[in-house]
Amino acid sequence: MRTRVLTLPGWLNSDPAHWQTQWERLHGFSRIEQDDWQWPRRGDWMARLEEVLLEADTPALLVAHSLGCQLVAAWAAHSRHVSRVCGALLVAPPDTERSDMPPQLHTWRPMARQRLPFAAMVVASSDDPYCALERSASLASSWGAELIVVGALGHVNGASGLGDWPEGVALLRTLATAPTEPVSLPTNG
Repeated sequence: MRTRVLTLPGWLNSDPAHWQTQWERLHGFSRIEQDDWQWPRRGDWMARLEEVLLEADTPALLVAHSLGCQLVAAWAAHSRHVSRVCGALLVAPPDTERSDMPPQLHTWRPMARQRLPFAAMVVASSDDPYCALERSASLASSWGAELIVVGALGHVNGASGLGDWPEGVALLRTLATAPTEPVSLPTNG
């Protein structure tokens, strides 16, 4: 069965230089659009993710960046439809409990820390300005996710100069083979 790949950008959305945007263009992945990228409300974002997952019977592989990672964890802690997800690539989760987080992100406290009911990888940078590596490791452990440290890549976003980030696609393909029944990812084109 073919799997849908859904991208979940973080706060302020992903710009044209972001690897998520490039993956959508190159691989046909679909972005989950939110009504408000400026003042993200956790409940609204969770409801939108649920809505998109229920639109089709096809299982989904989630590709989250930044606040999108917190979205996946919060949604999984509350949804009765977690079987719709076969895995999640969680890139550069922010520490929304830090005192220096902007007020727009205060509704994302406390962070969901329940074990995820599907295969997951947390991809962390050693110099992410929004989350210390130790905190990323703690989140990965809480979520039951494999931790992948990619070196000093900042917030692993468009400013990191990753282009279409083929190493990330390789991680996604590895994750896609983690379930009992491997999923079929779309190919280029």
